[in-house]
Amino acid sequence: MTAPSSLGLAGARLVLPGGVVEGDRVVIEGATIARFDREAEPGDLDLTGHTVVPGFVDLHVHGGGGASYASGVAEEALRAARTHLEHGTTTTIASTVTGEIDDVARQAAVLSELVEDGVLAGIHFEGPFISRNRCGAHRPDLLRNPDPALVRKLVDAARGHAKMVTLAPELPGGLDSVRMLADLGVIAAVGHTDSDYATTLEAVDAGATVATHLFNAMPAIAHRAPGPIVALLEDERVTVELINDGVHLHPSVLDLAYHTAGADRVALITDAMGAAGMGDGRYPLGPLQVQVKDGVAMLPDGSSIAGSTLTLDVAFKRSITVNGLTLNQTVESLSATPARLLGLADTVGSLETGKNADLVVLDSDSYDLVAVMRHGRWILGSDKFPTVKPG
Repeated sequence: MTAPSSLGLAGARLVLPGGVVEGDRVVIEGATIARFDREAEPGDLDLTGHTVVPGFVDLHVHGGGGASYASGVAEEALRAARTHLEHGTTTTIASTVTGEIDDVARQAAVLSELVEDGVLAGIHFEGPFISRNRCGAHRPDLLRNPDPALVRKLVDAARGHAKMVTLAPELPGGLDSVRMLADLGVIAAVGHTDSDYATTLEAVDAGATVATHLFNAMPAIAHRAPGPIVALLEDERVTVELINDGVHLHPSVLDLAYHTAGADRVALITDAMGAAGMGDGRYPLGPLQVQVKDGVAMLPDGSSIAGSTLTLDVAFKRSITVNGLTLNQTVESLSATPARLLGLADTVGSLETGKNADLVVLDSDSYDLVAVMRHGRWILGSDKFPTVKPG
């Protein structure tokens, strides 16, 4: 049967930029949201009892489905992206992990091809320009100071697709690299850092705009030494990443970040490694092996959490049911804020006319994932839902 040229979705609760609307109709034409109206029409898909939100945008993810973006193998990267797409992430950045500079550059070349194919939205380099004292699941012997020439080598290897570089600004070359990245239009993120409050503010003044997984892999707040956390939380120029998996952050700490920064400065991320969407076992994370038990990823010696097994549909549900965030706050942090940070807000991040038909359908009672659409085609739920002709 030929697919219709347009598809109406009727009866759902829609989470729009202006607020939550009950029972409106959204019309998809090709790969685009064409319009909204009130009255259902024959042939519409009845989504009564469901909530429709924009597709999720993940700034920071290392892998999934048993695959790693740091493998340097295109088929693995495709599997990782597909795994998270099936959990609602319709726009994703591929994050690397500390390795030899030349190895990471080769990984970037492979990932760049997938950006050009439209699978990925860009590349995030996490390491090797980070603090040995806060390296977490990064091999200490492969760490490097953020010499601007080395940082530029990785950025150039991404062929214009580098979106973000995480570094420790207190290291030699750190502030100069932040300035260089800002000049190049690449996000400089403060993370895996032993920086103090004053140096962190210097980094922000130099152009850093993101806190990599805030609270994790950085000094804790002390009443006489507030450190990087307070500097990053209080500065309105900074977007803070948070991992809402119940492992990386206590719910009250996530609540504190929201009360301080607000949803428009919080980007909920997964920081997922290859075990996302999989079971317990051993998985690679760059050159390291990670042990996953009861869904928690750790280095085998138990010395550090090693990424997460989170998917963003789970983060969405936790934000509503555990943290008590509103639908609009949750959508802001999972979609609109990261889209805006990446410079993609004209096409993704919200349900608006003319934007990509990237959306997630949730059960309105449980907030469990029901279906995922990307560019007007159902990725998950296609057995039940009709699709439209490619635009």
